[in-house]
Amino acid sequence: MPFSFRSLTQHMMNPADAVAGALQDGKAHLLLACTGSVATIKLPSMLAHLARHPSLSIRIILTPSAAQFLTGTSAEQPTVESLRRLPGVDGVYLDADEWGPHAWKRGASILHIELRRWADLLVLAPLSANSLAKIAAGLSDNLITSVVRAWDTSVRADGTRRRIVAAPSMNTMMYTHPLTARHLKVLEEDWGGRDGWFDVLRPVSKALACGDVGVGAMRPWEEVVALVEERLGLSAEGASRGGRNVA
Repeated sequence: MPFSFRSLTQHMMNPADAVAGALQDGKAHLLLACTGSVATIKLPSMLAHLARHPSLSIRIILTPSAAQFLTGTSAEQPTVESLRRLPGVDGVYLDADEWGPHAWKRGASILHIELRRWADLLVLAPLSANSLAKIAAGLSDNLITSVVRAWDTSVRADGTRRRIVAAPSMNTMMYTHPLTARHLKVLEEDWGGRDGWFDVLRPVSKALACGDVGVGAMRPWEEVVALVEERLGLSAEGASRGGRNVA
């Protein structure tokens, strides 16, 4: 059967309401977002490692481009639908889920708002050049960028902020382009820092999927997971402190 974004939405009843209903489940909440980079195939490895934390709930957002790397054509590329069955994964969302399966009505829950309220931590891994540019410019034309644009950047009662972690991944020429430096400056200097709300895991140099050798590859997934565990207070033994006050 051909891949269909709408087909994944039709069997889900009110995804925004389901997210809202899980707000107070006593778990730590990770919102893991993948954009259009081949590093999306690292998603299963990250999920397998994070599955050892029983007090962690994970919800995944995929852009249409990211979903193209999850078509089941090889062992390292599971299908989008199979992600829903993985331990710890409580939801997988595509752009179509923002509007379906029912027609919008006044007072209805809005998915990107409910996901923002639900998430203790948002991780953008991989973050493509295209999505980086959109986020730095404040665009909100898909589910992921809408969550980022609606992110609560205020300081909480305990002096912390809910944070976003970004792991860029792109071709070397894209990464060294002057625009990329400008966009990363927004994330790292304007929004980041000790008192900010954005962390950037800069890419590394290696042989890229396109055949080039140079900087641009996403940081090893183990480093991404380690920062998630640190930010959410997840112990090496698999326990977590849970709750709604993780930094």
